[in-house]
Amino acid sequence: MENGMKWYVIHTYSGYENKVMATLERKVKSMGLENVINRILVPMEDEVDMKDGKKRTVKRKIFPGYVLVEMEVNDRSWYVVRNTPGVTGFVGSATKPTPLTEEEVKSILKSQGVDAEPKIQIAVDIGEQVRITSGPFENFIATITEINKEKGTLKGLIDMFGRETSVEVDYSQIEKSLE
Repeated sequence: MENGMKWYVIHTYSGYENKVMATLERKVKSMGLENVINRILVPMEDEVDMKDGKKRTVKRKIFPGYVLVEMEVNDRSWYVVRNTPGVTGFVGSATKPTPLTEEEVKSILKSQGVDAEPKIQIAVDIGEQVRITSGPFENFIATITEINKEKGTLKGLIDMFGRETSVEVDYSQIEKSLE
């Protein structure tokens, strides 16, 4: 993980995990902290239980009272997380949060169906032109119409057989085109 981004565990009041996650996500957006606080996760698993003779699947928190945050710890990011309502502190010493090991991170993220490797981030804007570098549309120039940061994909229009055709490609399949 580049630039000091590591996964940390935040201790929360029990039952506040999702509230803390939502509040933190809002704070990160409103304060422009996307470059220091990356992903926030409340690990869940499916649990089947019987009620009135019927099987039902419920989502259960794997670590009740804890939220995982991928972040770079600095005074500002630490302060923002620490002062989120419902957060009682970081796991680690009072002044220095202890990051999870890479093995712990890999196994938790795998159990959540999330890639341990963060998605490629690319600075492109809607309307910008990019060159597709791999896949069936290799070497086509696409004009970006939609960007999905969560999935790490974008949609763009390419000129195919004299018509504009919409295609979806992964960030890893494009490069900024040099006008």
